[in-house]
Amino acid sequence: HTGDSITVAPIQTLTDKEYQRMRDASIAIIRAVGVETGGSNIQFGVNPKTGDMVVIEMNPRVSRSSALASKATGFPIAKIAAKLAVGYTLDELPNDITSRKRTGRLSDQSTGNTRENWDLYTSACFEPTIDYCVIKIPRWTFEKFPDADETLTTQMKSVGEAMAIGRTFKEALQKGIRSMEVKRFGFGLDKNDKSLNRSADASLAARPTARPSDVADTEDKTTQGESTDGAWPIPEDKLRRKLAIPSQGRLYYIRYALKMGWTIDQIHELTHIDPWFLAQMKELTDFEGTKSEAAAHWEMRQSTPDKFAKVMRAAKRHGYSDVQLAQVWDQPVSVVRDARKAAGVSPVYKLVDTCAAEFEAATPYYYSTYESPFVQVTDQSPITTTEDEIRLTDKPKIIIIGGGPNRIGQGIEFDYCCVQAAFACKELGIESVMINSNPETVSTDYDTSDLLFFEPLTHEDVLNVCERLNGGPFSRDAERSAGLVKGVIVQFGGQTPLNLARGLMEAGVPILGTSVDSLDAAGDREKFRELLQKLNLKQPANGIARSVAEARTIAKRIGYPVLVRPSFVLGGRAMEIVSDEEQLNHYMANAVEASTIADAPILVDKFLDNATEVDVDCIADFDPVGLAARPQGRPSTDEYSGQAFIIGVMEHIEEAGIHSGDSACALPPFSLSKEIIAQLKDQTRQLAAALKVRGLMNVQYAIKDGEIYVIEVNPRASRTVPFVSKAQGQPFAKIAAKVMAGRSLAELGIVEPTPPKHVSVKEVVFPFAKFPGVDVILGPEMRSTGEVMGIDHSFPIAFAKSQIAAGTVLPTSGTAFLSVREGDKKDLIPVARMLANHGFNLLATAGTHKALVDAGIHSTRISKLAEGRPNIKDYIKNGQVQLLINTPTRKGPATDEGQIRALAVLNKVPLVTTITGASAAAKAIIALQEEGWGVKPLQEYFKTSNSV
Repeated sequence: HTGDSITVAPIQTLTDKEYQRMRDASIAIIRAVGVETGGSNIQFGVNPKTGDMVVIEMNPRVSRSSALASKATGFPIAKIAAKLAVGYTLDELPNDITSRKRTGRLSDQSTGNTRENWDLYTSACFEPTIDYCVIKIPRWTFEKFPDADETLTTQMKSVGEAMAIGRTFKEALQKGIRSMEVKRFGFGLDKNDKSLNRSADASLAARPTARPSDVADTEDKTTQGESTDGAWPIPEDKLRRKLAIPSQGRLYYIRYALKMGWTIDQIHELTHIDPWFLAQMKELTDFEGTKSEAAAHWEMRQSTPDKFAKVMRAAKRHGYSDVQLAQVWDQPVSVVRDARKAAGVSPVYKLVDTCAAEFEAATPYYYSTYESPFVQVTDQSPITTTEDEIRLTDKPKIIIIGGGPNRIGQGIEFDYCCVQAAFACKELGIESVMINSNPETVSTDYDTSDLLFFEPLTHEDVLNVCERLNGGPFSRDAERSAGLVKGVIVQFGGQTPLNLARGLMEAGVPILGTSVDSLDAAGDREKFRELLQKLNLKQPANGIARSVAEARTIAKRIGYPVLVRPSFVLGGRAMEIVSDEEQLNHYMANAVEASTIADAPILVDKFLDNATEVDVDCIADFDPVGLAARPQGRPSTDEYSGQAFIIGVMEHIEEAGIHSGDSACALPPFSLSKEIIAQLKDQTRQLAAALKVRGLMNVQYAIKDGEIYVIEVNPRASRTVPFVSKAQGQPFAKIAAKVMAGRSLAELGIVEPTPPKHVSVKEVVFPFAKFPGVDVILGPEMRSTGEVMGIDHSFPIAFAKSQIAAGTVLPTSGTAFLSVREGDKKDLIPVARMLANHGFNLLATAGTHKALVDAGIHSTRISKLAEGRPNIKDYIKNGQVQLLINTPTRKGPATDEGQIRALAVLNKVPLVTTITGASAAAKAIIALQEEGWGVKPLQEYFKTSNSV
């Protein structure tokens, strides 16, 4: 699938003749189909041997590739298409990227008014030309679906993508790989290349550069089905199979083969990847040389600094990061960075201008590259310089770090917050600077921020931008800090910028909002436990394990079942509920490397079964210690203590144990008492004050038997912020950005919002249809890829709308199949009675059928899969069942239950896997039968203005 393919622009391997043939064919196809205005996408296939060309498909609309093409060229395809749709022609529309010259005013003869006359350098009636190379790499999350087939086919399986720009393919490829945020900092030569440590003086080409466990493309977990102690070197038959079958780790197997001495022809025969691309990869592996050569290069920095600078510049022009060079030179990254800067090797920033520099660009849309200095002859004397196209003003700047490629656990919810931060900066008269690598997002539109840098979100790349904008290095003394950069916002991009926060702070970069120490305190379980004890707040019994033995001891002490997870992860990565010591041992052996922070411990918590989970979001303006940005006119924390406002209390529909990102939730809560809600708000305010939160904070609670337990605190924007903002009718991310920039809530005129009179329900969207056969059961590890919202004046209808928006149309009549575990049978009775009383026929397996009959509810008993046919699989295939309610007793695609659930997804039969979800669905079905539902714009729910 094109969405699962690495994509390069401009075309690298076709001749101009072939390109022109496709261009002519595209225009002919558009005219034949009848596309009069707007964008179209046409996919071709070209036989590399004969040049024969075929049309694969044509989409008479803006497509996924249109967004990529827009970001790659700077040509806003969707924006232009929209204007064409309302009657403009291409020659009437200006090219926003290239600058315009005002040539005076023209008089309108009919009205007598005058208007400015602009001499357009270029109109939109042209084809973009680029003088750089762009590469897009898909982002997969197979680690979330360990039972899924990872073979890449015509069914798209990626959930996001990263884009990188360089002057050459090699540079763009390396930048693209490190933009993926999969713990790889380029095409090899990073900490995952174990062979670098195997020999002190051996040619790298003599050995493979990655163990079988290191070729995975996502996180550190192997997702190609390799074992972490696989054979070394990789057997040839296995390597051939990995090269021949497309998968997410194929790029690293190609590198492995090149390092093992395979020829380009041999690899091409198996992969069918064009030899030109393979040759580019081979140039990278050849450039690396040997360990002894690398050591000699490092020694040059003292003896022959000019030669060292030449080697360093060559490496950077090939796209190598400081992390890779530090690995091969066996030096700390900071030492390599200092040596690079001492050698005068720093990046320059080039403009994306749509026209290969033919016209001057007005829009500051940049990418970094390394170019050899050239000699500029002047009247005085020759000057050695590099061509840096960056243009800076003397206005203060705030840098916003985006979230990188979309993936499960970190998606467009965070991009929404980044965009709102840019809008806030504009309203405050501060220049906003966006750094991101995701072409799918609004944050990387050239007109969202004042300056846009399309860069990998690594410490090196982000710090390079910060120092360039600041006019030089930062002072570690905040009081002596001077420069154009007011600070950096790391709260809004999810876990990615948070992982960069401490490194940036140690480099002297001001971190706006909540301090890094507070961010760490919330994520460090020991510090967090001390904080809760100080505040006299409860949390589930827990412990911190740094070994398997410690984990066993803690689990025995607090009692099974326990919830185990790494620290410092997002999206519930590698989080699991374990019921006994055997499951715990298996978890510790397979999931301890999922944390994004080195040497992070494993957290073991008592699992609160059947508890109600609640999310609470707040915004606060406390003054973090050590921050230069303070509320205007209030320079001291003694003079202004700050305050916290609760902006949303959300009750989860699914019970605790399902990741909050996978659970539907309602605002305001639908079953919590006023006393519990008041306690939740009070505890949240206490936590915000104790952590000195400045900006947004999210707290997750579990409520069991009337007691409130704090699950975790995130002193940053959470994925619920867009939902809360839409439900409450206020741009809370924008407000928080202004607070982080130095304003107080009082100065902004913000008051704590009252609960709305309507009900909003957030529902999640899952990609299970992309992974046939995978068991769809939910748990503590997040698996959803998106979310929708339903809004109405009653909870049942709002819930029904959310289901429809998520692609699940609840039936209002027909047959429902019920099969639940023993512990859920009592709670199923009211749900079954509601359905039966409103005209549904009920099917049930033996145990559930008996429970229904005992409760006086009529149902039809059907066979289990092992008992013969007809069984529920036959009913599903024949379209004889309209709703499935199945809570799991066993999980996995090999179980009967797993097969039933997977078949329901395949046949698009509504499936509910929790009793609380079943209760909400039954109430929604009844409401749809009795009331129906209507539509009105969001604005009508908010009659008063909420501008800030």
